[in-house]
Amino acid sequence: MANTAALPILLKELRLHAINQQWEALAQQATDKDWTPEEYLATLCEEEVALRYQKRIQRYTHEAKLPPGKSLASFDFRAIPAVKKSKIEQKMKDTLWVQRAENLLLFGPSGVGKTHLAAAVGYGLIEKGIRVRFFNTTALIQLLQKARNELSVIEALTRLDKYPVLILDDIGYVKKSEVETQVLFELIAHRYESGTLIITSNQPFSQWDQLFDDNMMTVAAIDRIVHHATIIDCQGDSFRKRQALNKGEKNELDK
Repeated sequence: MANTAALPILLKELRLHAINQQWEALAQQATDKDWTPEEYLATLCEEEVALRYQKRIQRYTHEAKLPPGKSLASFDFRAIPAVKKSKIEQKMKDTLWVQRAENLLLFGPSGVGKTHLAAAVGYGLIEKGIRVRFFNTTALIQLLQKARNELSVIEALTRLDKYPVLILDDIGYVKKSEVETQVLFELIAHRYESGTLIITSNQPFSQWDQLFDDNMMTVAAIDRIVHHATIIDCQGDSFRKRQALNKGEKNELDK
């Protein structure tokens, strides 16, 4: 029979950190409450699972690079009444669309909260155990362009595959140049039916010929993105404009 004095070492070797921290206190609780051995073991396992989940969520949140504070609770849906809160909540809670490598597209003018909504969905998916990575699209294209110059763009795209969800923020600000156009198309083609893209854009598809140097490439990119996609039109006043108006009204009342 194993010596219980060695139990902390054994648990450390097995990387059962929560059980290592809790087994003595729970053993006393089990004695006091007449738990069966199975109940004691189940409680220890629950503690271990809970700790691992917490650490995984912390790790996924850190690596996601999502903008802080962009939760669904802090979003004012009154500003864009066409967008239903329930529809966004569904994207956060139901992960089947991610498993099917479907996309989410958020269109609308600057300042209406497209980035906020995309980040909120990202946080929700992380809570469901899905890895997410947020990028300013221009910055990501520059990274891929650098990889192309180093003849490693395929490796760079493959490294992104560990994230089932990529958030491409402000795709409309990508410069229309042959090199950036090519790597953007390669990214879209690489993720087609294999990974989810959440895209925010202040330009409708009718203006995407300003992103791609070639019209056929524009059509091909749009076709791949919308084939399996939910499109949400975020029409409303700019958040910054609303703030300015509210501030102006407050100043008038204070006079």
